[in-house]
Amino acid sequence: MSGPSLRRADSHGLIHEAALEEAGELAELVERSLRRGERDKALDIAWIAVEHWESRTLQHAQSEEEGLYLEAVELKPQLRDVIIALTRDHNLMRELVAEIKARLERGEMDEQVLQRFQALILIDQIHNRDEEAMVEKELEENRHGSVSGPEVDGPAAG
Repeated sequence: MSGPSLRRADSHGLIHEAALEEAGELAELVERSLRRGERDKALDIAWIAVEHWESRTLQHAQSEEEGLYLEAVELKPQLRDVIIALTRDHNLMRELVAEIKARLERGEMDEQVLQRFQALILIDQIHNRDEEAMVEKELEENRHGSVSGPEVDGPAAG
């Protein structure tokens, strides 16, 4: 079972916002260091950014997949396609982090690494928007008990 903060759009959004803000700041530091020609500094910051993505965003993603997403599909099987799409986002982020790590392990610190960090941020922004909308629209109503009776009509039905 997922923790209550994952099932509430406001607290879930705060988790996303904090992690994404930190990721953005790290990407800016990498970019600034590259622009200044401080390649070794950029490399060090890039490793910190990788650790951030792994320990914050990807760990959070794992928790969602093991709890929230399973609960969502069990509660509302019609969310299956949404959950597949959200999981795909997680897999894309994992793939980009793996590519960044491979480049850094080879000592590569260039525009390609920075582009991957920027792509991670964009994917995560879109993912967070979609996931928070799903939580708010489809899951919070059950927590609040706003759905009554055996039939659900309108947007909450789908």
